[in-house]
Amino acid sequence: MSLKKTRDLDMKRRQFCKTTINFGLGAGAYFAFGAGINAFAAATPEQGSPFDLVAIKGSEPDLMFCRAIKSLGGMKHFVKPNRTVVVKPNIGWDVPPERGGNTNPALVQEIIRQCLDAGAKDVYVFDHTCDKWSNCYANSGIERAVKDAGGKMVPGNAEKYYQNVNVPGGKTLTQAKVHELLLESDVFINVPILKNHGGAKLTMSMKNLMGVVWDRGFWHRNNLHQCIADFATFRKPDLNVVDAYHVMKKNGPRGVSTADLVTMKSQILSMDMVAADTAASKLFGMDPADVPYIGLAQQLGVGTMNLSKLNIDRIIL
Repeated sequence: MSLKKTRDLDMKRRQFCKTTINFGLGAGAYFAFGAGINAFAAATPEQGSPFDLVAIKGSEPDLMFCRAIKSLGGMKHFVKPNRTVVVKPNIGWDVPPERGGNTNPALVQEIIRQCLDAGAKDVYVFDHTCDKWSNCYANSGIERAVKDAGGKMVPGNAEKYYQNVNVPGGKTLTQAKVHELLLESDVFINVPILKNHGGAKLTMSMKNLMGVVWDRGFWHRNNLHQCIADFATFRKPDLNVVDAYHVMKKNGPRGVSTADLVTMKSQILSMDMVAADTAASKLFGMDPADVPYIGLAQQLGVGTMNLSKLNIDRIIL
C-alpha cells in the first residue's frame, strides 16, 4: 500500500472516531455472548450515565474501539491531562498479528492515540514476554504501532525492572515482583487478547496481568487460578479492553497456525475485570463457571459475574 493510500485510510478512520455515535446499528441488531445472552443493541446513554460494559462487533479493531469507548464516557473519562498511562497488551509470543497470539496492533495504536489526544503526558507499553522479548515486540507489529502512535515501548525482560510488593488481598499469592512502571503510572489500561490457554482455560483480562510480574513460575506451581484471582486484587485496571478480533480456539496460548483461529471481529470493554472476563467467556462459547479464576476473583470482591445487573451496551457495526 502506498504512503498516500495509508494516510488517506488513516484520515478516514480518525474522522470516523470523531463523528460516529450509533453508526451501523439496525433496529433488530443484537450481540450474542455465546449461547447465553442475546439482547437488542442499546442506545447511547444520557450524558453522565455511562454503561458498565460494552460489547461490540462487526468492524476493524480500531474502529470498534472508537465507537465502544464513547459508551463509557470517552477516553477523557479515564485519562486526564499530564497523566502517565500504562497500556498492557499481550505481546508474549514471537508470531505475526494474523496468528492471533498477541493483541491486535491496530487496537493498541488507537488506544495510545486516544490517550495522547486526551492529554496524557506519556503512554508506556510493555510485556514480560514468553518468547524473546525483542522478537515479540517487533514481529507482533505492536512495537511499530506504539511508535507510530507516539507511545513508548519499554522492556520487561529483566528482574531489575520489577519491585517487591505485598498483595494483601491474596490467599495464595501474598507477594509479587511488579514492573515499576505499573507502580508509578496514573492510569492502567489492560488490553488482553481472548484465546484458549491450556492451564488457565482462557486468556482474558485477569490472566493478562501475569505479564506485569516477574516470577510467573510461582503461579503455575501454586494453584494458577487462585494466584490469578489473588493478583487481580492488587491493582485493578482503570479500563479493560478484550480483543476478540481473531480468537484462538485451540492450541493456545501460542497457537500453531491460523487454522486455530475464528474471526469474531469483536471487543469487550469494562472497568470490571470479572464482568469483562465473564462476558468474554460467553463470547468464546465457554461457561464462565468452567474458568475457576473468574469465580475466585468474584469471591475476593474484584468484580461481578452477574451480567444481568449491569448496564450493557451491545453494538453491531
